[in-house]
Amino acid sequence: MKVVVVGAGGFMGTKLVDMLAREGEEVVPASRRSGVDVLTGAGLARALAGADALVDVTNAPSFDPEELTDFFRTGTTNMVAAARAAGVKHFVELSIVGVDALPDSPYMRAKTAQERLITGSGVPYTIVRATQFHEFAGTIVDSLTDGDDVRVPDAMIQPIAGDEVAAFLAEVAVEAPRNHIVNIGGPERLSFADLARAVVARRHGSQTVAVDPDARYFGARLKPDSLVTGPGAMLGSIEF
Repeated sequence: MKVVVVGAGGFMGTKLVDMLAREGEEVVPASRRSGVDVLTGAGLARALAGADALVDVTNAPSFDPEELTDFFRTGTTNMVAAARAAGVKHFVELSIVGVDALPDSPYMRAKTAQERLITGSGVPYTIVRATQFHEFAGTIVDSLTDGDDVRVPDAMIQPIAGDEVAAFLAEVAVEAPRNHIVNIGGPERLSFADLARAVVARRHGSQTVAVDPDARYFGARLKPDSLVTGPGAMLGSIEF
C-alpha cells in the first residue's frame, strides 16, 4: 500500500515513516526537504501520484494566531484538493483530544477549523485525536513557568508516548477510512500538578508547583476533563 506522510521531517512524521517502512508499506516521506510545501501546494501532486492514503502530521511553524489560521487553513485546503485530484482513498489527520471544546486557544481554534475542512471535503477520512505526548511534557511545564514558580491549571492530563501514537496512525493508515473521529490517550490520568512535579524532579529543579485557577494551557482555560479521553477511546500501555 502506498502511504504518503506529509510532515515527514518532524517528531511524529519521522516515527511514522519508520514504522510504515518496517511494516513493508510503500511509504513516501513528504516535507519541504523533499520539495513538498503544503502552503504553496508545490510538490503535492507529484508526492500523491498513485497514493492510497495520505497521513498529515504537519505542525505550524509559529504560534501567532493569524499565522496559525493561515497555515492550517491553506495547507489543509491544498492537501485536500491534491488528494481529491490524485484519487487518494483515505485522508488521515492527527489532531488533539478535546480540541473543539477550547475555542479560547488560537491553536485549538485553528486545528478545529482544519478538522472541519477535512470532514466537509468529501474525501474519505479518519481523524485521530491524541492526548499530549510524553516527550512534550517539559515544553508544557516551561509554558506554565514564571521564574521560580510553575502555576498549573486545576485539570487532568493523560500523556501518551509518541511511539504509541505513531503505531496507531500506521495501523489506521492502511485500514479502510472510518469517516469519524477516533481518540487515543495514555493509560493514566495525572493532575497537571503531578506532571509538573515529575518534570521538575527529573530536571533536579527547585521550582515550586502551585495550582492556579487562572492558569491557561496555551491560551485555553481548562475544565478538569478538557484534555482527557472519554468512553470508547483507544488507550496506550506506556506509563508516563
